[in-house]
Amino acid sequence: MHAMHSHSIEITPAFHDIDVMEVVWHGHYIKYFELARSALLRQFDYDYPGMRASGYAWPVIDLHVRYSRPARFEQALRVTASIVEWENRLKISYRIHDVASGQLLTKGETTQVAVDLSSGEMCFVSPEILREKLGLQKLGRAQP
Repeated sequence: MHAMHSHSIEITPAFHDIDVMEVVWHGHYIKYFELARSALLRQFDYDYPGMRASGYAWPVIDLHVRYSRPARFEQALRVTASIVEWENRLKISYRIHDVASGQLLTKGETTQVAVDLSSGEMCFVSPEILREKLGLQKLGRAQP
């Protein structure tokens, strides 16, 4: 899939992120994804407060994670979030790399759908506000 927008953050796992096996506990990778996703969406003024203000919630309905190598205490990590789908849902892919070596440690993706806050109904097409925030043309026109 082609990523239309990407953003990277750097994080360093803290001691409280480490499990008994002395590696980052598997559940914390989801937190790292979330930090990168929020930073990416903040670039478009469409992080969670912006979503709510536009009248939509965007719950995560699917999550996939592939752990290749463990992250460790105080290891510098680069977490990249990339929007790869936006028309009917918001699909974001993630890559976590070791900063020093560039080695891929973990990859994954989340899928979010728009829910109209006034009705509670799921939208089967992403609302126009998402396209506007991402700088895309209106539906029915060719994409840039």
